[in-house]
Amino acid sequence: MEKNLEVEVRGGQVNNLKNIDVNIPLNQFVVISGLSGSGKSSLAMGILYAEGSRRYLDALSTYTRRRISQSGRADVKSIKHIPSALALKQRPTVPGPRSTVGTMTEIYNVLRLIFSRLGSPRCPNGHQIPPTLKIAEAMDKAGNERGIITCPVCGVKFSAYSAEDFAFNAGGACLECGGLGVTKQLDPTKIISDPTKSIQDGAVAAWKLPGRNFMPTVAEAAGIPIGIPYNQLSEQQKEFVLHGHGKTYDINVPTKSGRVFHMSDVQYVNAFDAVSESLANTKSEVALKRLNRFYTTSVCPVCHGTRLNPDRLTQLVMGQNIAEVSDLELKELNRWVDDLTAWLPRDMTQLAANLTRELLSQLTPILNLGLDYLTMSRAGETLSTGELQRIQLARTLRTETTGVLYVLDEPSVGLHPDNVTGLIKIFHQLIDQGNSLVVVEHETAIINAADWVIEIGPGSGQKGGEVIAQGTPGALKTDPNSLIGPFLKGTAPLLVRQPISADQIMATGCLTLTIGEKNNLRNVAITIPENRLTAVTGFSGAGKTTLILDGLFNALTANSQGNPIPDYVTQLTNPHLKQFVSIDATPVGKNVRSTVATYTNIMDELRRLFAAQPEAKRQHLTSSYFSYNTKDGACPTCGGTGQISLDIQYLPDVVETCPTCHGSRFNPTVLTVKWQGLSIADALNLEVGTALTVFSNQPKIEKTLTILNDMGLGYLLLGEETPSLSGGEAQRLKLTTHLGHQLDQTLFIFDEPTTGLHPLDVQTLIRVFDQLLAKGATLIVITHDLDLMANSDYMIDVGPRAGENGGRIVTEGSPLQLAKSPTSLTTQYLADLVKRTQQPS
Repeated sequence: MEKNLEVEVRGGQVNNLKNIDVNIPLNQFVVISGLSGSGKSSLAMGILYAEGSRRYLDALSTYTRRRISQSGRADVKSIKHIPSALALKQRPTVPGPRSTVGTMTEIYNVLRLIFSRLGSPRCPNGHQIPPTLKIAEAMDKAGNERGIITCPVCGVKFSAYSAEDFAFNAGGACLECGGLGVTKQLDPTKIISDPTKSIQDGAVAAWKLPGRNFMPTVAEAAGIPIGIPYNQLSEQQKEFVLHGHGKTYDINVPTKSGRVFHMSDVQYVNAFDAVSESLANTKSEVALKRLNRFYTTSVCPVCHGTRLNPDRLTQLVMGQNIAEVSDLELKELNRWVDDLTAWLPRDMTQLAANLTRELLSQLTPILNLGLDYLTMSRAGETLSTGELQRIQLARTLRTETTGVLYVLDEPSVGLHPDNVTGLIKIFHQLIDQGNSLVVVEHETAIINAADWVIEIGPGSGQKGGEVIAQGTPGALKTDPNSLIGPFLKGTAPLLVRQPISADQIMATGCLTLTIGEKNNLRNVAITIPENRLTAVTGFSGAGKTTLILDGLFNALTANSQGNPIPDYVTQLTNPHLKQFVSIDATPVGKNVRSTVATYTNIMDELRRLFAAQPEAKRQHLTSSYFSYNTKDGACPTCGGTGQISLDIQYLPDVVETCPTCHGSRFNPTVLTVKWQGLSIADALNLEVGTALTVFSNQPKIEKTLTILNDMGLGYLLLGEETPSLSGGEAQRLKLTTHLGHQLDQTLFIFDEPTTGLHPLDVQTLIRVFDQLLAKGATLIVITHDLDLMANSDYMIDVGPRAGENGGRIVTEGSPLQLAKSPTSLTTQYLADLVKRTQQPS
């Protein structure tokens, strides 16, 4: 291979990379594989993308660069022949409530143009005017004449709606909901948590908010009997509790010591105002989440969920308004375009062709990526990570660039095995367009389809960071150094645990659920065995999340709290389970101050340990000094972040290690205190596996470290920032608080727990699940991972496909039994895996 057809990386030292030298072929499909924490993303994102994007931006003007977020130079000695780079990250930004599939893909922008230029407007007197070129021409006029047309029936002049008038994030928004499609109201049933209780015993949940706890005393001063059950109050008294005017009263508040504290002119705040005023005055995310529990979200009564001012719905295309077309599944738009062309007058054909060509060019890659079941009106915040990634990828493909290096981090996240096949075709399209592709991936189907594979390892953290194998997928199958090779070849063991036999699955009891109507589910009933591992499978958009999280989890949680279960749940039985835990792949913590130690009990125990040392006592350093999140303990220069940022105008901000604490985060005085020769900063720089030996005589710390190590997280540093963890690592970290307890009444629901995990990491995860099962837990995993399915006791496959073609239980039972006679796409892929995997004797 010629040198100029390879990116040459020399001396890569980003994060844990150990001065690596590696060549990445250009104009090929390259996969980087390795264990979690081995250094894959450091090579792909930290070097290839960082340098490819930085060098491209360096070619822009100073004026432009000042307005673009830039990354600094990668820690690499040299890198040659690197093209301009674009990246699609593992965790796309979660869209806000104003985003829809239509706005994210920009298809809705074209649809707005079609309705304004090709639509049939309605005059103020109710006459529907057929589409003509005059309407389109009126939209291109300037000033006050723009969009003004004359009704051919009654002669009235009026303004037809422009493309901007159909924007629900601008002038076209419904006046009631502001373009959100939903309204939020305070729910009286949530304000009054238990009407059988008296007010003094806590019937009014809104008065338990901070600063409102003496409001029952004020209500009593106003003449409300607070010692009888709330439901025995008169309607007038209930009205006062919920909506009474804010008069002032003198009250006496008893203290715990028995004394009475007198307060004059205390203003009464009714239960509704207690919530709404608190909401208006808080910025804390925790407080907002607590307050939002008092609200019920419902479809806007004015726009009925269309987000648009109802006036905009009078302009029609083929008898449909823009909201009705937005509700069509994307796969129906090709036929809609054909019908549109036939419906329009002949002299509008060319204009229509220009607009529909743009619409179809934006639509085609989305359909090729298997998102045909989505609608333009689908809220962006309801999309899965896999769906968000594919929308990002579709927008990239539409540009038909050439000579670009695409760097993708785990693009198979959230994808059914059948979608992976389509994704591989898209990858080859990118190469055929003259681009280069580097993918960080664990999915064996994708790795097998690659032209070249680079494997980083051999372990994680400090035990990784080296190139242990590289070559074609075929070459890695016979390379003794390759960790992924046995999985590509089919010689790695499929079963890590022995699933329960089919006739014993329900022997320990079960819970049942029926959903009447929710999203695409219609009268769907499921049975979940207790103390078993159940895999819920199916395409993205099939209804898995609606069934398990919106349905089962929400119903069980509401029922356990004595609240009404969601109205779409028509049947629920749960004889034994009392605690319900949902664990997803969202990052742990929001900034660099959140670490493995602070998330667990380790940091608190370390602070107590160091505060107990003689030197700490001599200097009067209490445990608060041993935290970089307090003023006492934080380095005065960097404020406890360990780094400082220097703004140098049009160049990227330079992030440097703090010159005072040298990255330790702590006040230098704190670091003079040592335990067994280690400062607290030294302790936080230990890996979990190493720390196990160091803290073997500290039972509380050792217990947590053992749990982390058993979950395959032994390579993490105690001071490692939690937001940087992969989805699978974040999920396992969230389990640490549960593994130390008996769990026979606990249900765990895991949403895509294998996100970011190498097949060997998946095996570790399955062993963790076995630990939970041994403690009596009931486990449900929403997954696309075939290895995890094979190791499950029970499987519920939702489908057969997605959207309106999903929402049904296709098959259920023992996964290995289902694989013997596959009746769904999922079980067909599972059967293929079982056949090609050579089982150990």
